[in-house]
Formats: sequence, C-alpha cells, structure tokens
Amino acid sequence: MKLLVFGATGGTGRQFVDQALAQGHQVTAFVRRPEALAVQHPNLTIIQGDITDKDAVRRAPPGHEVVISALGTRGGPAVLPEGTRNILEAMRETGIRRSLWVSSFGAGDSLKQMSWLARNLIVKGFLRQAIEEKNAQERIIMESGGDWIIARPGGLTDGPVTGAYQCITKDSKAKISRPAISRADVADFMLKNLTDGRYVRQAVGLTY
Repeated sequence: MKLLVFGATGGTGRQFVDQALAQGHQVTAFVRRPEALAVQHPNLTIIQGDITDKDAVRRAPPGHEVVISALGTRGGPAVLPEGTRNILEAMRETGIRRSLWVSSFGAGDSLKQMSWLARNLIVKGFLRQAIEEKNAQERIIMESGGDWIIARPGGLTDGPVTGAYQCITKDSKAKISRPAISRADVADFMLKNLTDGRYVRQAVGLTY
C-alpha cells in the first residue's frame, strides 16, 4: 500500500517505517528533519515539512491510501492538536478516509481501565500534560468522521516484535496496573490494521 507517515523519526514511527518497508509497502515520511530518519530504501520517499504548516501538510496526502501518525507531544501543548487538524483537513481534501493514530494508555476512557495507582501517580502526575494533549488530539480525531483507529499503547519499550499483546477496547473491564508494550509491537498493530475493519472508529489500548 501507499502509506503517508507523520512522526516517522520518533521511536514508534521509525519502527513502523522499518516494518512497513520490510513488508513491501511504499512509504512517504513527512518529517521536520530528514537527516534524523537516516534510512535509504527504494520504496521510501521523504518530505520535509512541519505539521503546523497547513500548506505543507496539504501537499503531502495526494497519491496515498492510508495516513499514519506516530506524533509525540513535544513542541508545546498547541502543536499536536493543530497538526492533527491540518492532517485531517488535508485528508478530507484528498479523499483519504483511513487513518491510524498513536495516542497513549490513560487517554480518554482508557483511564478507567488502569489501577488506582497508575491513574493517580502516573497519568494524573508525571504524564498529566502529555495526556491532556493526547485527549485534545483524540477528540479532534473522533469528530472527524473518517475511518480512524486510535492505538493507545502503555509504557513504551525497545523490545522486539512479539505479536502477543492485548487489544483492550472501551467495553473491557480490565484494570491494568502497569501497561507496557514495545514500540515494535505498536507498529505491528498499526500494520495489521491498515485494512482490517475490526477496530475502525475505536480507540484500542495496547499492553502485554
């Protein structure tokens, strides 16, 4: 497939790019600093740009089938929501419906699926600002009307692809004390759901 990736230079984004190329997909990476990707492959195209630059983002989607975002929260609290709006607007103009987004366990209704300690010490403490940004991003995505899937990984590690992880939806009664998953397995989930309709318009918690 022809995939457009935002956040390709981060840990999860890099894992996605590497795995997607290994599976034979054509990948376009939209990045601020092309030198940070340091990958050469015949199926990889790199576009330099900033997600807050609406015109640059608008030029990226034509010719692609699916948009993937592994954007983090670095850059200030307004950057992620603004960039998300720009991406979704560009998708609408181009007619792309399918998108996959990396958020975080603890965002949205997944907060109630965490133990008391995880909710109050981690999410409402150390990660409070990051989760607030992810919540804002998720609201924008959920109101977009497209065929979106939100992945909410637990604490990210540098472990290998295992394919053996839980996919926790909003109806789950799970109480996870320390959600964790490798970046490689988050990328694996995203790739498995490029066309699968099971989780369309759902946010899915990912943990071992």
